Amino acid sequence: MNAARSVRIAVDAMGSDVGPQIVAEGAAIAASQAGDRLQIVLVGDEAPIWSALADLEPDALPLFVVHASQHVEMGEKAPQTFRRKPQSSIAVCADLVRRGRADALVSTGNTGAVVTTALLSLGRLSGIKRPAIASMFPTRSGPCVILDVGANADVRPLHLYQFAVMGRLYAQLVLGIDEPRVGLLNIGEEPTKGNALTQAAHSLLADAGGGLNFVGNVEGRDIFDGKADVVVCDGFTGNVILKLAESILTVGGGMIRQAVRRRWSTALGGLLIKPALVDLMRHLDYETYGGALLLGTRGICVIGHGRSSALAIANAIAVAARSVRSGLEDAIGQAVELEGATRPQVVAGG
Repeated sequence: MNAARSVRIAVDAMGSDVGPQIVAEGAAIAASQAGDRLQIVLVGDEAPIWSALADLEPDALPLFVVHASQHVEMGEKAPQTFRRKPQSSIAVCADLVRRGRADALVSTGNTGAVVTTALLSLGRLSGIKRPAIASMFPTRSGPCVILDVGANADVRPLHLYQFAVMGRLYAQLVLGIDEPRVGLLNIGEEPTKGNALTQAAHSLLADAGGGLNFVGNVEGRDIFDGKADVVVCDGFTGNVILKLAESILTVGGGMIRQAVRRRWSTALGGLLIKPALVDLMRHLDYETYGGALLLGTRGICVIGHGRSSALAIANAIAVAARSVRSGLEDAIGQAVELEGATRPQVVAGG
């Protein structure tokens, strides 16, 4: 790990739902906080990018612009965009990473297009069967990494095993958790619970020994209680959890505000507890944790929400920089080989 290493991040300036202005603001925040240890390359249509940067004193910050003549819309089908739009901002970001001109890429654009482009342009790490999107969730005891949250709707036991290996390293190297506890998302704690997939995956994870620090099955209610630091599941289930959690936080916050405003007595009480509520919502807000990391590809790739604020984009860039400095990519490649993460002979149906 080299915490002092200067890194260069390619940022898709065209991925935001509201245009490059918010991306430029987020990049400026990240650059001002990191100083000379971080360079940011904004990729996209250079005219609106420079316009967005005009009020941000770009000459005083390590911000650069690389032109991309195309961009991918949110509704476009991912497999087609790589072929039809080779000069999209996502593709140019990936190409910069592939050629060593950038250490990582960050995009708040079409998730499917980002995953497809990363796979086809950068490729998978040797031995990795499927990449996974890892997202951080707030819990009672700190962040929990859940993967996969959208890259693979259908998986096999071996894929879940590799997700566990990658997620554990992410929690350890990037989040700084000394001995991350790994759990398998299931409908019950017993090893015999669940479907054929989770039963076979449980057996494989349990056989991995103490090196993986597998704590067994965890249920949905256990995630926010902090029973595990890493939770593995298929991408379909993980994405449902992600969207549900975001909705609960948004709706819950709105309901609290409505209740506080309903009567003068609750409004007065709301003023008294406002600092605590602000701290709580900040702890629970997904924007605090930046974007989700695509694990298993060559090169670091962070995917954010299309509606991300400038702060969320700045945090996503910070996550990318920490992941590069931590040596996460190399650690995953070594772990797959050394820990036997490609052992299909021990996995029924794997």
